[in-house]
Amino acid sequence: MATVPTSPATMQACKHAGRGVVRLCPPPPLPRRRRLSYGQVTTKATASSGRAAGGRVGAPVGVSAAGDEEGDRIRRLQNGSDVRGVALEGEKDRAVDLTPLAVEVIAESFGEWLREELMRPEDEELRVSVGRDPRLSGARLSAALFAGLAGAGCSVFDMGLATTPACFMSTMLPRFSYDASIMMTASHLPYTRNGIKFFTKRGGLTSGDVEKICDRAAHKYVARKMGLGSGRGTTPPVVMRVGFMSAYAEHLRDIIKQRVAHPTHYDTPLEGFKVIVNAGNGCGGFFTWDVLEKLGADTTGSLHLEPDGTFPNHMPNPEDATAMSLTRSAVLAQRADLGVVFDTDVDRSGVVDAMGAAINGDRLIALMSAIVLDEHPGTTVVTDARASEGLTRFIASRGGQHCLYRVGYRNVIDKGVQLNADGVETHLMMETTGHGALRENYFLDDGAYMVVKIIIEMVRMRLAGLQGGFGSLIMDLEEPTESVLLRMNIMGEPKFGKQRGAQAVEAFKRYIQEEKLSGWVLDDCGDCFVEEGCLVDTNDHPIDIDAYMYRAKLYDENKRPQGWVHIRQSVHNPNIALNMQSYVPGGCRSMARDLLDRYVFVGKRSQ
Repeated sequence: MATVPTSPATMQACKHAGRGVVRLCPPPPLPRRRRLSYGQVTTKATASSGRAAGGRVGAPVGVSAAGDEEGDRIRRLQNGSDVRGVALEGEKDRAVDLTPLAVEVIAESFGEWLREELMRPEDEELRVSVGRDPRLSGARLSAALFAGLAGAGCSVFDMGLATTPACFMSTMLPRFSYDASIMMTASHLPYTRNGIKFFTKRGGLTSGDVEKICDRAAHKYVARKMGLGSGRGTTPPVVMRVGFMSAYAEHLRDIIKQRVAHPTHYDTPLEGFKVIVNAGNGCGGFFTWDVLEKLGADTTGSLHLEPDGTFPNHMPNPEDATAMSLTRSAVLAQRADLGVVFDTDVDRSGVVDAMGAAINGDRLIALMSAIVLDEHPGTTVVTDARASEGLTRFIASRGGQHCLYRVGYRNVIDKGVQLNADGVETHLMMETTGHGALRENYFLDDGAYMVVKIIIEMVRMRLAGLQGGFGSLIMDLEEPTESVLLRMNIMGEPKFGKQRGAQAVEAFKRYIQEEKLSGWVLDDCGDCFVEEGCLVDTNDHPIDIDAYMYRAKLYDENKRPQGWVHIRQSVHNPNIALNMQSYVPGGCRSMARDLLDRYVFVGKRSQ
């Protein structure tokens, strides 16, 4: 495949897009974001401390190309708005790169960045909470994380096994109200992986924030590999253990009790309901014991509640076919009213209704849209651009407005924040993977909170004597004839995966523009109702580009639309993801074959 110049490939509204029409057009070329290099700052770093004025670490004198490569090991751990890497041996062609030293310098750099962001003097306490999922590498890497935070002068509060949303809420709930929080998790990725997610009281960090932190950490890493800098002291850091998850569970229970306001048993509004939870041996078991059962629900038949960092039954993932199938079977066997599937760190969820219908992807967005639009008529719903046209019509039929945006849960949430700031009332932001955030809940993607909203609706419907259960709310959702996800692996060294992925995605756009893929058209028109189109950043500081992507439609020789494909570079692995939706039977296979013959194979021959 030919190498082509790369430019940020988001989808953006054309200036001529009017009300009722969305334009999914590539933006004009933008300069690549300049990587901050602390080595360019005039600082002095001593061998005894490794710290520079202002907390920044300059590149050690005499660092060679080998030193640059060592630093890039840390920079490559950035995964959009968080950090992810291989923490255990066992992956083919992937060496361990998320080492204790890597975690320590990243945590220390976060602590220094946080102090600068909050403009706190060195002698003022910074309180940071830490949670983790049950991965086998968690305990060892947590110790390194604690040391790094302590090295930056932070007081560390260990929440132990926790969820990602709970980490953020530990910065908000009274009695805790930490300055920041870190969650150690790699979500639905294999047990050999691990990662770090960062929060302040403003929410999750942006890709630009994490890039700065990783660049700072890269210089620390190089210095310590060379024997410079202080590194970890011999005295272990002081870490205070806190039981935050019980407070978070109480917070969720109170929301259900207050909003249901059951007329006969206020404190146990779930009496008479059967709920199945499939935690996938991740962090979601607490929702069964500390939320549902304490509210009176019968959870008999729930699955894989005990944490197990090897995830022996299936990956905790609401998109996982095995997870949904097992949950569906349990719901039907127990005649339950609701089934719940959580991902590892509970920032995503999916559900099963009483009839055994799996509700995830577009179906989950439709269900949440129906609930939210009933509460906030006319509100805008932001989704990623993989959502179906049927979902757009569903939202419009209920008086809502649908904003399509760039793939990536952080992108979708940030777009919702921006729209609200611009005066466009936006209460729901959801990605088709199950990440969902609500304005009423700090714009936080919280899988447990999404289920809380569904539970409240389920109880209200029964109290009102309505038939059909919550699944009836999406009976009129039109679904695509076919929907397929394919992945193309990027061969070669993984460290070049993102670069090659960006080149391949840009080549796809260029092939269409040069009419090498006849019948394919870059998707520049759809249904949208946000003033002047959705897919444009109108704020002074546009959202960071964390991946390259385009959407294109295929038309047959009679100009009839066959379907569309959304192509994007993965931020998790060295591959390219192809989401396809077809309007006709067999359409996905035809589109895949066409791309294979005229794009992939042709690209290989041109290399």
